[in-house]
Amino acid sequence: MKKKRNKQWRECYLNLSGEALAGNKKTGFDEATCVAVAKQVKQLVDKNIEVGIVIGGGNFWRGRTSEKIDRPKADGIGMLATIMNCMYVSEIFRTEGMDTDVFTPFTCGTWTKLFSKDEAVNGLKAGKVCFFAGGTGHPYFSTDMTMVLRAIEIEADCILGAKAIDGVYDSDPAVNPDAKKYDELPISKIVDDRLGVIDLAASVLAMENKMPMLLFGLNEENSIIKAATGEKIGTKITVE
Repeated sequence: MKKKRNKQWRECYLNLSGEALAGNKKTGFDEATCVAVAKQVKQLVDKNIEVGIVIGGGNFWRGRTSEKIDRPKADGIGMLATIMNCMYVSEIFRTEGMDTDVFTPFTCGTWTKLFSKDEAVNGLKAGKVCFFAGGTGHPYFSTDMTMVLRAIEIEADCILGAKAIDGVYDSDPAVNPDAKKYDELPISKIVDDRLGVIDLAASVLAMENKMPMLLFGLNEENSIIKAATGEKIGTKITVE
């Protein structure tokens, strides 16, 4: 039986897990993994698909598990971790022949550009890969919220979430070998059942603004290309 294809996206917003970019080391960067991501994104850019990217900071910092630091400070450190990630991966992308910009919601000297929707959209239309670092610039908002917010602002067609796991399951597959993976899941179920696939505030924002998502495993060969060009992969989060 022929697999049903998803839509090929014109403008996609890629959410990369910091932990996934760390590879087997679980911390810092695995350069081979980052280069492999860059090569895939280069193929999308060559197909005139516009690509915006946000990267989590979990390969450096998991401050919410700390009992010694208050939440605003912990979130601030997390924002800085995402900036380091975006700066590094942006430079890897440049070595693969792509033009990039890194946007932040607060000034970082000359290292990044202050976020502007108009400048970001113009960059994407010019064929640049735009990275959105530093979260929203405020504590209590996760990378998930940044992911959804920026995707809505730049009017992306879909959010592509490249994770360390290959989709959404009904239970933790690391604990339950019989866990069932969903091929498709309405975002209303994620909200109503508090599934925790992405945080609740980000889920509600995506639902209200009808921003679909596709969550898949980064480690599968050519997974980003498959997700962006409509091949069946991961779990599709619907908003209708």
